[in-house]
Amino acid sequence: MLHTPSGGADSGTAAPDSGLMSIGTVLNVLREEFPEVTVSKIRFLESEGLIEPQRTPSGYRKFSARDVERLGRVLRMQRDHYLPLKVIREHLEALERGEEVRLPSLGRPRDTGDGELLGDLLGEPEAAPAARIARDELMAAAGISAEQLAEWESYGLVTPYVEGLYDADAVTVATLLAELGRHGIEPRHLRVMKAAADREAGLVDQVVAPLRRHRNPQTRAHAEARTKELAGLAVKLHAALVQSALGVRLS
Repeated sequence: MLHTPSGGADSGTAAPDSGLMSIGTVLNVLREEFPEVTVSKIRFLESEGLIEPQRTPSGYRKFSARDVERLGRVLRMQRDHYLPLKVIREHLEALERGEEVRLPSLGRPRDTGDGELLGDLLGEPEAAPAARIARDELMAAAGISAEQLAEWESYGLVTPYVEGLYDADAVTVATLLAELGRHGIEPRHLRVMKAAADREAGLVDQVVAPLRRHRNPQTRAHAEARTKELAGLAVKLHAALVQSALGVRLS
């Protein structure tokens, strides 16, 4: 459950007599559960019609407790169920009509042991009921067309298994590619990111390879945990380096 504090107006808190919050306060509230959320993300969800905050006469956004709860629900559907925004909007509308909504279950993220969910960083499910999904299921889950998927595959951004099936990670990748596309970022622009990801994965694999080859079964089992730990750190570092290069300030 999200806690929604209130405070003073344009300094990043809401006016005490209105009970409304500024976007800065909303960001702080959401970060308790979604540490990677940004102001840009909130504005993007507003532009997609998923929330409709009030506006002051001078144009500042003001969010109600209901807006914050709705934002939390949207982010949860993205994180835990890999749903595209179009499907999330349909689910929210159904809930408002009092209808029962059943969300797809791709498994909950794993805890890395230090209190942080690796799935929050990698979008990796713990155990997907369907370990492999068909092409049409991937397109439906990500809300994309066959043409989009074919183009992404041509650039190596999405790769099926030999039998033509995909894993749950492909849903996450396709959903993110679709969102980036709406901002004008094309697949050809993302080849450098794919190359960087491959290099980072190679570095992690190089570090854990001796553990995988060890004679001791417990040591080999430890290789998987070490892989997850290093992957999480690599993702964090990558995000921090991009933010630093762009001069992004998130607080």
